[in-house]
Amino acid sequence: MNTIKGSPNGTNRKTAMIVGVLYIIGTIAGVLSLVFGGSLLNDPDYLIKVSANENRIIIGALFVLTMGLALAMIPAVMFPVLKKQHEGLAVGYIVFRGGLETVSYIAMMISWLLLIALSQEYVKAGAPDASYFQTLGALVMKGHDSIRSILEIAFPLGALMFYTALYRSRLIPRWISGWGLIAATISLALGLLGVFHLITPMSTIQVVLSLPIALQEMVMAVWLIVKGFNGSPIIDNVGSVQVAMSQA
Repeated sequence: MNTIKGSPNGTNRKTAMIVGVLYIIGTIAGVLSLVFGGSLLNDPDYLIKVSANENRIIIGALFVLTMGLALAMIPAVMFPVLKKQHEGLAVGYIVFRGGLETVSYIAMMISWLLLIALSQEYVKAGAPDASYFQTLGALVMKGHDSIRSILEIAFPLGALMFYTALYRSRLIPRWISGWGLIAATISLALGLLGVFHLITPMSTIQVVLSLPIALQEMVMAVWLIVKGFNGSPIIDNVGSVQVAMSQA
């Protein structure tokens, strides 16, 4: 009996640790991407700022890619566990956070790198050619903002599916998954307000209302690394047939 129970627990313990580490990597990379590039892109003279701080934008873009890849790996790693709990939610989670969100982060990184080339040509160009590059820069920034809007919807939708599956399965304490559900709902509301331009990106209210999900993910990450998943739900789903056979 111990052998039957131990195997799935050992595998899922490693999965929990990997997921926890990936959450921390993704969050740190996301914060660093804002530190290196966020203030430059939000500056009214962003083309001049980007041209003068090319290395900062490149590093920031690499952090965006790191964040996207780390967060994309979480649904892939979690899928074998979640599909045993609720396959529909597991598939939705991997589509939104493993697919759509990843593509969006890659597109965002590309937009940052495009701004470097545009900013360099803008600085070299004289009037009236400079206005041409300002127009191109504005188009790239519009595309960047659209990508961010997609992320602000895709992320909370994927998170809601994830935390619903965790809440129903009790793989982690319900106070953590319940916190995640509430925080993801707030994030979705913020995303919708942003899409309709009812809230300014990186405004004080947006930053403050984004803190619950950021803090929840870090608490969950530490919990997964230290405690792992609750064993009984996994055992009930993974080992039930084997246990029944062993008792026959």
